[in-house]
Amino acid sequence: RLTPVIVLATLIAAFGSSFQYGYNVAAINSPSEFMKDFYNYTYYDRIGEYMNEFYLTLLWSITVSMFPFGGFLGSLMVGPLVNNLGRKGTLLFNNIFSIVPAFLMGFSELAKSFEMIIVARVLVGICAGLSSNVVPMYLGELAPKNWRGALGVVPQLFITIGILVAQIFGLRSLLANEEGWPILLGLTGIPAVLQLLFLPFFPESPRYLLIQKKDEAAAKSALRRLRGWHDVDAEIEEILEEDKTEKAAGFISVLKLFKMRSLRWQVISIIVLMAGQQLSGVNAIYYYADQIYLSAGVNEDDVQYVTAGTGAVNVLITVCAIFIVELMGRRFLLLLGFSICFTACSVLTGALVLQDKISWMPYVSIACVISYVIGHALGPSPIPALLVTEIFLQSSRPAAYMVAGTVHWLSNFTVGLVFPFIQVGLGAYSFVIFALICLITTIYVFLIIPETKSKTFIEINQIFLKMNKVPGVHPEKEELKEFPPSTTRQ
Repeated sequence: RLTPVIVLATLIAAFGSSFQYGYNVAAINSPSEFMKDFYNYTYYDRIGEYMNEFYLTLLWSITVSMFPFGGFLGSLMVGPLVNNLGRKGTLLFNNIFSIVPAFLMGFSELAKSFEMIIVARVLVGICAGLSSNVVPMYLGELAPKNWRGALGVVPQLFITIGILVAQIFGLRSLLANEEGWPILLGLTGIPAVLQLLFLPFFPESPRYLLIQKKDEAAAKSALRRLRGWHDVDAEIEEILEEDKTEKAAGFISVLKLFKMRSLRWQVISIIVLMAGQQLSGVNAIYYYADQIYLSAGVNEDDVQYVTAGTGAVNVLITVCAIFIVELMGRRFLLLLGFSICFTACSVLTGALVLQDKISWMPYVSIACVISYVIGHALGPSPIPALLVTEIFLQSSRPAAYMVAGTVHWLSNFTVGLVFPFIQVGLGAYSFVIFALICLITTIYVFLIIPETKSKTFIEINQIFLKMNKVPGVHPEKEELKEFPPSTTRQ
């Protein structure tokens, strides 16, 4: 059952971490012109002349791209931190990378330093890189198997809520103006402070406590609080069985993850899903959305409200995904989501080509944007991170999240860097590339990805052992390197 402890731990972890990811993705968009003016005036105060257009564009590009670069750095830190500090401990430590940049961005105008904003963007990127990997891992290990899918979608819900809140606060009538933009950027520290205050009162992952810390008493205590009943011996035995299954493999590094035949299809799957998630055009759709709305006759002053409305649709569909992921399954939502995105990109290409020739075609473009957002929110956005928790066991999970996070952020960075050039070169036909990526990912999911709903981690592992054509135990020749013992099991 879903107990108040699990619900509150989920909300605090997701609001304090995942929310900030979404908030910092969107917060910088609305006040961009005011921030560029600040860069220019600051440069003038120092040098006595304004920046040339190229230098200003370069500085702004660096400011924007430092966020995914920080996300990449954060992903590389996941394994060492979760193994040494635990899942909850890592989330608490991660608040440093939110509170410090909140002050840097909030006081950057007062200090007349655009360098503070650039440094802060790297730091909030590290925060997002850690949170996008650690929150699904933490919640996946807290949840009972019948609620694991629903709780696994919650981080994505809070990312979409963060985007929507940033879009609302970023209205010109609120904080996206000359006086308000430092406040808009600095607000990211508030969720971190709240998480720092409340998360310590909730349990660490029982799997981490039992398998890595060897503390059975603490694991039982955590499980009793999470499940709401005293007898947790059956679940302890299941975790111990998982531990025994992995004994021959020991601690698994990223390098070892790629070498192990028993994990081959799991590794390929997370790379394909994470790359498909980011390279399928979701950022390009948002980038193009304002132009599509303008071409459909939306007043320039009203585009910001339509964009916020699109963000609200994203939140609503992600809420729906929470309720249907255990009913319909992960595989079905991935197939449905990527198929909708493929169709939307294909039709959008034709609509953009014909919108100057056929009067009603811009409205088809708007329908395609909204359809794409719905499709991505159903499967491609929330499911891949959930699957990383489910298809890897305890010893390989941190390394798997490092790989998944690295692919996620490098793909994100690549789209941000390359899409403007693709847009110049191909125009409307750039969405053909995204349609093709959606189609390839859909075919891969159909052929390879098994359904994981309502299965234990051991049961899912057995499915992949058959796919990888290896016996049920890891080969003895693989290096044994135990986690350092902490507390003796009772």
